Amino acid sequence: MQVSSAGFLESVDQNFRHAMSFLDLPEGLAERIIQCNSTYTVRFGVRLRGRMYSFIGWRSVHSEHCEPVKGGIRYASNADAEEVEALAALMTLKCSLVDVPFGGSKGALKIDPREWTPQELERITRRFTQELNKRGLIGPGVNVPAPDIGTGEREMAWMMDEFRRANPTDVVNARACVTGKPLWKGGIAGRTEATGRGVQFAVQSYLRDTRTQGLDGRRNLKDASVIVQGFGNVGYHAAKFLSEEDGARVTVVAERDGYVVNPDGLPIEALKQHQIRTGSILGFEGARSFAGDMTGIEQRCDVLIPAAMENAVHAENAERINAHLVVEAANGPVTFEADTILRSRGVTILPDLYVNAGGVVVSYFEWVKNLTHIPFGLMERRRRERRNQTIAAALERMTGKEFPADMRDEFLEGGAEIDLVRSGLEDVMRSTWARIADLMEQRPELGDYRTAAYVASIRQVADAYGAIGI
Repeated sequence: MQVSSAGFLESVDQNFRHAMSFLDLPEGLAERIIQCNSTYTVRFGVRLRGRMYSFIGWRSVHSEHCEPVKGGIRYASNADAEEVEALAALMTLKCSLVDVPFGGSKGALKIDPREWTPQELERITRRFTQELNKRGLIGPGVNVPAPDIGTGEREMAWMMDEFRRANPTDVVNARACVTGKPLWKGGIAGRTEATGRGVQFAVQSYLRDTRTQGLDGRRNLKDASVIVQGFGNVGYHAAKFLSEEDGARVTVVAERDGYVVNPDGLPIEALKQHQIRTGSILGFEGARSFAGDMTGIEQRCDVLIPAAMENAVHAENAERINAHLVVEAANGPVTFEADTILRSRGVTILPDLYVNAGGVVVSYFEWVKNLTHIPFGLMERRRRERRNQTIAAALERMTGKEFPADMRDEFLEGGAEIDLVRSGLEDVMRSTWARIADLMEQRPELGDYRTAAYVASIRQVADAYGAIGI
């Protein structure tokens, strides 16, 4: 049984306060950093299906030490204000940890998107955007939403278009009012895969660092068994990259209606296509299905990746988790109590602040692209191609041999936008890991990577407040 959203907020607060015990902050500053600045509740009506329907949504701003603030908007029937505040707090710390210039925010609309047609969802989303706009809760220099659970490129395109309609004098920069848009609406290549790709880079960074335990001494994922909970955007991409590029065996994929298992490794792309066709991962021919069984994450594995909702691992099931490494691809998937239990059993946890930061990093790239109005690579791609051609020709002349045909095209290519995005994301994830690991090495009393990540983030937020005289 998962704990409530109030428990989620309490768990985030406990992590905050635990990290604060390792920091010597001026009196009162710790409480200022922990507290959420504001949470707005919006209620609005939309006439649909011949009657008026009322909806409730929230937008929480945790910290404005750095502006604009940034954070996703989720559509979920179980959303509430406490959950939104907890997620906003995590966004503040996440942005600080990876050093992108945003404060933390989050939003939600209490709705099950599966109950509405696309046309109805568009009308609801546009009305929600109007309410946010009236309160200054959306805008390229104020508050920048992004996709989350239940939302995607489509919803972001609707929100951006509605913002432009409501702000005709700000059309030049209006595309930067949200991120995670379709490419043809000002999005950026690689944004859809960004969080899952960031998970891959996080695991790689951990395994390559000889200061860590690795996977019982192993320094790569080849043939390592992986369990993924949640097969949405993040879980799917993480599973795909880790299996297809790093050689891991994804043995279990768990969802809300059960799990599927194949000890030899699940074919991730085929499983995804099955899910798209049928609406479920269950019944996939290449695996055994366990309908209604929530114990998928308790099966034996090297790496467990909770990539669904918060509080997936809690005090009631933490003793049954059978993994060497837990990689938090979701926000808050391990409660404060479960974290203590897992670590007492020797399980290493890579924290959500770091692991799932890929989305906000690439969102930052998209935001910059929209404000500069220049696609990534436009000014340098052809120059790099000519330079690489010159290098290849020089090597051929010096060696008297032709450049290998299987390497030539990749070497000569000047770098498409997605290549630059992936390069930038990998650089951020690797440097952020070094920041966490270095702090752990300098201060072993911190004890775990989550505490180190929190301490690093809070310290930077505190410095920002000090710089503005607070």
